[in-house]
Amino acid sequence: MKTQQLTAYNKAVRDSYAQILKQARQMLGSIEQEELRFMLVREDKFSGIGTVINELINPLLYIRLEHHTDDTYAIHFGFEQISKSVELSTVTTQFVRLLYKQTSRDSTAVNIEDCVRTDWFVNSPSEMYQYIEERGLRHHTFKQLLYKPKTAKRKLKAVA
Repeated sequence: MKTQQLTAYNKAVRDSYAQILKQARQMLGSIEQEELRFMLVREDKFSGIGTVINELINPLLYIRLEHHTDDTYAIHFGFEQISKSVELSTVTTQFVRLLYKQTSRDSTAVNIEDCVRTDWFVNSPSEMYQYIEERGLRHHTFKQLLYKPKTAKRKLKAVA
């Protein structure tokens, strides 16, 4: 890619990632269970090929923006397999839809569909979260989202 194209591509990927991250945090914040609103966040201060620009690890979701080896930005993701909770399954399903919607050719001025990489995939963010938490937070910061019920839940509670 030429420099201008690469710059536009990386900006579009970064902007889409920011939207995905914002909405993913909103989804996680709507979960009543406190332990599912915990997350580990990583933001590297250095930039350049091979760096992690941003990473969010949560027991349900995983998303990472990195400066890939071909000098483009790439998004890696993962989600927990949910079979017993409709509410949590809805969160993971919405996350996958959001990821692909925000990076689709129809949603961006620059075609960034190939930024979503599956050369490796996190299929158990809860195990990854636990592992990083137990080994110490060298690169990550522990954060907790405040509980903000979805509008429909708030209205139901107000009526009750």
